[in-house]
Amino acid sequence: MVFACVQNAGRSQIAAAFFNHLADPARAIAVSGGTDPATRVHPPVVAAMNEVGIDLSGARPRILTDETAARAKLLVTLGCGDRCPVIPGARHEDWPIDDPAGQDLDVVRRIRDDIRARVQALIEAQAWGRAPAPRT
Repeated sequence: MVFACVQNAGRSQIAAAFFNHLADPARAIAVSGGTDPATRVHPPVVAAMNEVGIDLSGARPRILTDETAARAKLLVTLGCGDRCPVIPGARHEDWPIDDPAGQDLDVVRRIRDDIRARVQALIEAQAWGRAPAPRT
């Protein structure tokens, strides 16, 4: 599972973090990358994710490599238009989501919540969720 955007400093970082937080790692894991990575994750993105208990302070934008792409069964691009990568053989979805770059925290929160809802729906649709805890 690959989430990709241009800078890998906002949307794709949020999506991969939520995916790995919510999905069963035995069923699927996510990585993120960008076609033109920034030097750091946008500070309002780090702040917004901290509010929901996910720490992105150590996350670093990275380029989406051919090797990473080749392992993907699903590519979700996040509003990067013509600059979005293509992975031959992988299923592809595009989520037209606003870029959090340069936005204030309230806007980033809205973007974060939109991404979380989309990730949750994807996990449920693909049955990648965590198994319920056994009853005692």
